[in-house]
Amino acid sequence: MRRKNREVVKTEEIFDILLRCDTIRVCMQGEEYPYAVPVSFGAERKDESITVYFHCAKQGMKVEMLKNAPNVCIEGDIFYKTETTDYGITARYESVIGFGTCEWVQQPEEIRKALCLLTEHYGYRDYPIEKCAASDHLLVGKCVLKQVTGKRNLPQSKDVNN
Repeated sequence: MRRKNREVVKTEEIFDILLRCDTIRVCMQGEEYPYAVPVSFGAERKDESITVYFHCAKQGMKVEMLKNAPNVCIEGDIFYKTETTDYGITARYESVIGFGTCEWVQQPEEIRKALCLLTEHYGYRDYPIEKCAASDHLLVGKCVLKQVTGKRNLPQSKDVNN
């Protein structure tokens, strides 16, 4: 990372940024072009490892691409504002980029766990997953991130690194 003063290195801080993102983008390799798609997600952290879950229909471009090439790049960001500084105009933001592999979850217990993480992420901690009518018609993707980085450019009063 070129701007080391903006780098976030601690996994717990990177995970905190990720959990504050509304949406992430799953980026994958298509036949001719890269493909990025925004998804709703849930995530968990175990020690230094971050796993991201998302759901989708059982067929479509994303499913076919991931079956053929499961390596992914996950991107999430929080944009706060732009402002002028002594050096020009800057954006205030936090972001996460992770690299890993996506697999389709097969076990019912893990599918349930993933859907619970997803509903919790959006503020429905106690929502009964059994009420999700579409749960029989979806796939759950699991992306274990092997490498993850964070970056932020916050005003001095908000910057947790200072």
